[in-house]
Amino acid sequence: MQDAISTIVNRYDLTGKYLDSNALQELEAYFLTGLDRITISDLINSNSSNIIKEASAQLYEEQPELLRPGGNSYTTRRYAACLRDIEYYLRYCSYALVAGNLNILEERVLDGLMDTYNSLGVPIGPTIRCIQLIQEIIEEQLENSNTEIADKKILQEPFQYLINMLSK
Repeated sequence: MQDAISTIVNRYDLTGKYLDSNALQELEAYFLTGLDRITISDLINSNSSNIIKEASAQLYEEQPELLRPGGNSYTTRRYAACLRDIEYYLRYCSYALVAGNLNILEERVLDGLMDTYNSLGVPIGPTIRCIQLIQEIIEEQLENSNTEIADKKILQEPFQYLINMLSK
C-alpha cells in the first residue's frame, strides 16, 4: 500500500527528477489535511461496530427483501458474510483516507470483487447503498461530535470512489 507521500516520491524517482513546486504543493496539501485524516480515522476506529450495525440496520430497513428467503442476506451464514463485507469496506476506506491514496481500494477491494459477486449472485445495488450509508453515518457522527473538518472531500473520496467503481 502506498500513501500520498510515497506515490509522489516514486513518481519523481521513476523519471529521475527532483521534487518540483507541483510535488511540494501536493505534499503540502496532504500534510495540511493530516489532522483531519487522523480525526476521521479515530472516529471510525472508535465507532466501527456501531457504524456497521447502523448501516446494516438502515439497509435492511430500506430493503427487507434481502433478509427474506431467497434474499442475499437470508440465513445466518449469508448475513454474517454481508456484515463482514461491510466491515471490509469501512476498514479499507479508513486506510485510504489516512494514506491519502485510493490504490489500496483497487488492490484489496475492487480487484476481482465484481467477478466474485457476479459468480455468487450478490446484487451490487445493496452493496453500493450500504457504502453510501456508511459515509452518511460517519458524516452525521462528525457533525454530532462538533468536529470541524476543513474539507469533507477527504472523508467522501474513498467511499465515492468505491461507489463509482462498483456502479460501472
